[in-house]
Amino acid sequence: MSDREQAAHQVGEHLRRLRAAGVEWLPAPDRAKPLPAAETSSLFEAAPEPVLPAGAPDRRVALALLADEVKACNACEELASTRTQTVFGVGPLDAELCFVGEAPGADEDRQGEPFVGAAGQLLNRIIAACGMKREQVYICNILRCRPPGNRNPNAEEAAACRTFLERQIGLVNPKFICCLGAIAANNLLGVKRSISSMRGQFFDFNGIQVICTYHPSYLLRSQSPEPRRMVWEDMKTLLKRMGKPIPQKEK
Repeated sequence: MSDREQAAHQVGEHLRRLRAAGVEWLPAPDRAKPLPAAETSSLFEAAPEPVLPAGAPDRRVALALLADEVKACNACEELASTRTQTVFGVGPLDAELCFVGEAPGADEDRQGEPFVGAAGQLLNRIIAACGMKREQVYICNILRCRPPGNRNPNAEEAAACRTFLERQIGLVNPKFICCLGAIAANNLLGVKRSISSMRGQFFDFNGIQVICTYHPSYLLRSQSPEPRRMVWEDMKTLLKRMGKPIPQKEK
């Protein structure tokens, strides 16, 4: 493949990724102005990733570029060598609520979307019980790669993924975050506490109000109905702070 053909292929792939991220148009270049010779000769040379300023009108482009950056990340050698694909996040920009879990599992690694397995189905029911739809919230994890055997993320992996997490949340710009489980809560907030000591109260993350509750996978493992009751209490606390009505929980 020639340099020109390779460049055309890369442009086509990039446009497809932008379209998948919801970008419907890009500004056209001014074709009336000829390019200087120096610029013409470098058209097919590698160019640095574009950086959009804070408050740029189309954050979808920035989010798509960040997802591409995550796909190319090999900072955690074990995770990069064992993953099927990275699992970035899903949901709309400016979602009022963002759920943050710990890491992708086998189903997520296979499908490339967070919370699509059994725990994800339970999370969908929790979201519905709150009077919302999955498509209205943003969902992501502390890690964007599946740890082998679904083990817990270690501190080095969480630290390596931290900048992606912060930039992702900054671009999505939610008003509230719900941390699912102690791993998500401790890594997002930079603390070392049990989830039982954190639930039912609000914390701050870069000006965003954060509430913490049990992870859906814990609810699936538990033989007691008590954790589910506590999660529902946490959701009611969150809904009240969000100014939303509290639906009658299905019996």
